[in-house]
Amino acid sequence: MTTFPGSARVEMVMGMPVSVDIRTALPERELTPVLDDAFAWLRWVDDTFNPAKEDSQVGRLSRGQTIRQIPELIEVLHRCDELSEATNGWFESRINGVIDPSGYIKGWALERLSRALCNAGAVDHRISAGGDIRVRGSAMPGTPWRVTVRDPRTGVVRAVVHAHDMGIATSGRRPIVNPRTGKVQEGLGSVTVVGPDLGVADAYATALYAMGAVLARRFAADLAASGPYETMIITRDGQETTTPGFTRHTGAATRLAV
Repeated sequence: MTTFPGSARVEMVMGMPVSVDIRTALPERELTPVLDDAFAWLRWVDDTFNPAKEDSQVGRLSRGQTIRQIPELIEVLHRCDELSEATNGWFESRINGVIDPSGYIKGWALERLSRALCNAGAVDHRISAGGDIRVRGSAMPGTPWRVTVRDPRTGVVRAVVHAHDMGIATSGRRPIVNPRTGKVQEGLGSVTVVGPDLGVADAYATALYAMGAVLARRFAADLAASGPYETMIITRDGQETTTPGFTRHTGAATRLAV
């Protein structure tokens, strides 16, 4: 069995298994504290931004209670407002007076962690949490990471993304509320967005899912025409729509018909 340098760890954070897989050839004495710091960061994010935790900062803010002056909190809330404007309100972190940045925060946390790993010298890594994946560097020398994108409802493989530096966000594993109606959106199976910033891709995937199929296709086309984010939309009946650039990251040989 072939082994690769580096180290990997899986822990339960934010109510889900989170995996950090480092392939950079660093000594174990350096990798262990790097992984310790990685999961300490993710637990801090959960404690700070999880609205279900009574003493979280966003929970206290929703109830009008005193909060600590945390730069990251200001950054996240400001970015959520920008993303709400960019999606015409389809991404919304404030619904019925409750602040819930969960459509952005997981991707943001993994994106920040990825940058921190690079700064620590662990430039080859893959971080996975639910439908969010961030890869950098190589899985092994000269080889890009291979990320399987599955339909979260059926488990069917819909694409295989090959990348050295990319965020991949898939929405559809958990209920997503239509901010216009306050009801759970049920028109789509999943939405996958790929691009350079995982937090932004996560927010776009959330917004596109909330829109429903017709609006999502239009928005995805406009999004691809104006920037680096590409989309794959799967409807409940299994129909697939991708923006032209999405297939550049997969290749015809990796696409699977259903």
